[in-house]
Amino acid sequence: MEYICSLCPRECHAPRTESEGKGFCRQGILPRVARIAPHFWEEPCISGTKGSGAVFFSGCVLSCVYCQNAKISTGGYGKVLTVRELSEHIRRLEETGVHNINLVSPTPYIESIIECFERYKPKIPIVYNTGGYEKAETLKRLEGIVDIYLPDMKYAHAETAKKYSHAEDYPETALKAIAEMVRQTGKPVLDGNGIMQKGTIVRHLILPQHTKNSIAVLKCLKEHFGNEILVSLMAQYTPLGNAPQFPEINRRITKREYHKVLEQMDMEGFVQELSSARKDYVPDFDIALLGQQEDA
Repeated sequence: MEYICSLCPRECHAPRTESEGKGFCRQGILPRVARIAPHFWEEPCISGTKGSGAVFFSGCVLSCVYCQNAKISTGGYGKVLTVRELSEHIRRLEETGVHNINLVSPTPYIESIIECFERYKPKIPIVYNTGGYEKAETLKRLEGIVDIYLPDMKYAHAETAKKYSHAEDYPETALKAIAEMVRQTGKPVLDGNGIMQKGTIVRHLILPQHTKNSIAVLKCLKEHFGNEILVSLMAQYTPLGNAPQFPEINRRITKREYHKVLEQMDMEGFVQELSSARKDYVPDFDIALLGQQEDA
């Protein structure tokens, strides 16, 4: 089976077989997965007390130079699963009592994900956790499947997006994608325990020496979406991946940078402590499928 792909904004139109691909993400059609396990490091309304049922997919449509998950986003690490196997793992993950099923960087595998949930749709919310670089037309196919969208809004400036994520059109593309997400989910809905059931949370990671970009992102989100979304301001930046090749971002953010951006945060949501900038928060990608060790 071969598929000519145009799922993401890059529109590679590259051929993809079940296990191999020649597009930007270099992935096949079947999902390559690096970890399936309860995850406790998301926003409080996502992780709660029982954890978020995270499915970490390999491959990425952005390839950010500072990616903390470079081992799986560009390193090719992971195990290819059939749709049936993915469905079974998700069912078992749900049985552990997690609050939701959290699809992390799922974009290259939308075809398989749709088929997976046609086989079995969990009774808990489905979270679509993405870098924000999505085609609105593709997202429309997920309506009725995804309950919570968790996108990034990384950049307001095209030149910054091009330099660090090879995506000059990121700002306008992400805005269109978020608008579609909000259309599908409506305003955030939390249950009596403060666990999110529906809605959109937009994340923004503060980069060193780029406070103007961060402030512009916050203003843009406020202008376009107001109280229709929650915003998660993240301070966990740690120079990983290829960040050492870019001296201006080869350090953590300073207290001054942190507070400068924080002063402009006037939307409902979450603010990460500056102490979160530690490598400890990088998941251990060991093909841990619900605690079972398997060969990559």
